[in-house]
Amino acid sequence: MIPRGDRQGAAEHGHRITAAIACHVARAGGTVDQLTQLLLHPEHEGGRHTRSIALRSGQTRALDYIRRVWNSASKTISTTIALSSRHDAYEVLSALRDRIETTPWRGERGRTALRVLRAHLNFAETAGGPLHHASERQTAEEAGISRTTLRAVYETVLKPGGWLRRLRVGHGQEGSTWYLSDGSMPGRGGAALLSRFRSTQFPPDPALGEWTTPETATTADIDSTVLGQLMGHDAFAHHALGSAALMIISALHLRPAQTIAELLGTSSVSRATTYRTLKRLADHGLVQHTGETWALAPHALEGFGIPLPDADNSHTPAQGWSKVAEQHGTWGVAARRKAVHTAERAAYQEALDRLAQHRSRAVVIVRDGHPVLVPTPRPDEIPPTWHAPDGRVLDPVTGRPAADWRVATDGRLILITPADQRSYDELAAAHAEALSEWESVA
Repeated sequence: MIPRGDRQGAAEHGHRITAAIACHVARAGGTVDQLTQLLLHPEHEGGRHTRSIALRSGQTRALDYIRRVWNSASKTISTTIALSSRHDAYEVLSALRDRIETTPWRGERGRTALRVLRAHLNFAETAGGPLHHASERQTAEEAGISRTTLRAVYETVLKPGGWLRRLRVGHGQEGSTWYLSDGSMPGRGGAALLSRFRSTQFPPDPALGEWTTPETATTADIDSTVLGQLMGHDAFAHHALGSAALMIISALHLRPAQTIAELLGTSSVSRATTYRTLKRLADHGLVQHTGETWALAPHALEGFGIPLPDADNSHTPAQGWSKVAEQHGTWGVAARRKAVHTAERAAYQEALDRLAQHRSRAVVIVRDGHPVLVPTPRPDEIPPTWHAPDGRVLDPVTGRPAADWRVATDGRLILITPADQRSYDELAAAHAEALSEWESVA
């Protein structure tokens, strides 16, 4: 006797093992027939899940399952890189970082996509390879944006551009499974040019600065590590300094003393947005210009500005990113976002716990102004051979009493979990009372 939650967990675990074996066979140059022989071999431990399907649903269903797993594995192998060591993984991530930093991310949509991509790169570096796990809420907090915006840029920029793929949607305590790629897809010119390839459905948005102009270069040059460190601050929310400031700060940190013309190319920010953003940063004393060149203040990365000689008295140097966020009215945005995500996680976990305990909402009817609880359907009766002393149930597989199960007085099954605060006798009495009340009003 295996509870439903355990059966589902065992099936998911078996599927992961089967998928891993299929990927190994595909990467080694094997065929679907060889995979079938391997999984259906009676002595191969990794084929237990497949043989279980064949036993329950027949050989045809098992063969269809193997073909589906093989097709998925072949597709995955064709778009991924084999990593033989952690050193190889870091080389791949380093090359990916270089490509991200030299790709022009034009427009507000492109810059937001870069924040999401940099967040996933942080997770991948922690995981030690392009394959990593992260939830949407975790990524949104890391990138400093909302989940709605995150989903939008993933579907319209990162996924079509070949930068990021979700291999498996998360469930329960596990985050989604993602794979980072280098964005090299046939027929695609990069994330920033997405609207050009689907102009009938997604025309360039002038408000987002997505018009392709000759003033921005075909390659960029920023320090994405700086961008990744700063993007979670409230000061870089959409209604504060924004993503354009992140791009300019990252470009100036990598190459100090740049002219406006040079910044247009290295940051991939349009001319008008560059002037506007530099003025905002200069008002906080975070950048300074000498002649035609611009550079960061000595402690600009910490959010501390310097007084500028040509600035008026109404502008004071920044005293940290929190103060900058306060001046723009965005202080506390990240904290409120985390609080909302924490509440959502708690509600989600509560729902999962309720499902795991096979609990459903109580059904109540009102009779003569009084609520009457409708008794829930009871499980089927169990064979007498499974009965054990003191109302316990024998596991038919092991022959030992199952700790979480009891036999009710009517010979049916009751699941007792640690979340139940009432004893077995109290549960039985409560059901008898509800049944009696229901029959009296029926």
